[in-house]
Amino acid sequence: MCAALARGTSRLSGVLDSQDTRVMAGGLEALGIMLEADWPRGVVEVTGAAGSIPAASAQIDCAASGTTMRFLSAICGLGHGTYRLDGTARMRQRPIDDLLTALRSLGVDAVAESPGGCPPVVIHSHGISGGRAVVAGGTSSQFASGLAMAAPCSVKGLEIEFSGRLVSLPYLEMTRRVMAAFGAACDAIDERTWRIPPSGYAACDYAIEPDASAASYFFAAAAITGGDVTVTGLSRRSMQGDIAFCDALERMGCEVEWNETGHGSTTVRGRAARGIDIDMNAISDTVPTLAVVALFADGPTTIRNVAHIRDKETDRIGDLARELRRLGADVDESADGLRITPRPLHPAAMATYDDHRMAMSLALAGLRVPGLRILDPACVGKTFPDYWTRLAHMARLDTAGWQPFVGK
Repeated sequence: MCAALARGTSRLSGVLDSQDTRVMAGGLEALGIMLEADWPRGVVEVTGAAGSIPAASAQIDCAASGTTMRFLSAICGLGHGTYRLDGTARMRQRPIDDLLTALRSLGVDAVAESPGGCPPVVIHSHGISGGRAVVAGGTSSQFASGLAMAAPCSVKGLEIEFSGRLVSLPYLEMTRRVMAAFGAACDAIDERTWRIPPSGYAACDYAIEPDASAASYFFAAAAITGGDVTVTGLSRRSMQGDIAFCDALERMGCEVEWNETGHGSTTVRGRAARGIDIDMNAISDTVPTLAVVALFADGPTTIRNVAHIRDKETDRIGDLARELRRLGADVDESADGLRITPRPLHPAAMATYDDHRMAMSLALAGLRVPGLRILDPACVGKTFPDYWTRLAHMARLDTAGWQPFVGK
């Protein structure tokens, strides 16, 4: 996003080749941005449009990528024309009107065509002059992030006020840090107000950190089996909030070793034996992962303050509870979380609801429950296409060992 709006050509390294990344790249190309991608090497060169949107009209398929839908809806406000963004059937159930309300307050004609303020989104815009916008933060931090990334390219800059309860706060700080790397200021006036001057962006070479959310599955594997896993390139100094998942595992009884030398690394070893009570609002993408770890603890685990994950790729509270019960777990569901009480488990076929995180998390139970099967394993391609190969390699499983829990 920042490279696409910058002056000059940026070289991004460490780019993940996944469905979500390609969907975002395709959306930017539909808006007239020039990209050259070397997917096997994880390198993308982006020729920025200096704060403008070259295309006067576009039809953008966001598929199942909520990030693409929200971020591109925001920057389409910078354009001069008409833009329509659509996606999967589930995308048409994921609310976006809080973002569109903020865009409308800035003079952008932005409407959601599905009931409940859900996509498809149609943007008629003549640019964003700037000013002040209020954005609700209770559904997704991406609404504020999208507006913030568009703001340096507005005429007068933008002041963003967050209203209501804020979710996934570490992602907002990550947005500010990425913007700063491309030369844009995003000043936190107080905990609910950002002020962003109209500086634009400058191209740069940017090395992307390994994905801490994806790493959580391997940390969890150590916690479930009592083994040890080291992930390189991630440490305490990571800008990603989801590295705090390791803190949760430490509370459950694992040993966590942080190595800050070079690019850094993090090691988790030992079994997560204790159940805990935890507020996971800041690391909500890892809720399914921790829920599976909790199946093998010696006491109950309560996960709280994550009501917003009901609006993810699937209802990650209700549907997760259903699948954990299918394994034999005792799960109490609340409006904003889960209480998981360990019980003897048995193999079952796990539904994934076309949700990559459900598939990757539930599969970890197969490390201790022989015969567990994952239905629609290909859905992991959204963010981690070679997950099954990496999982088998990490667990030193041969083909016969890991195929049973990856069913069709």
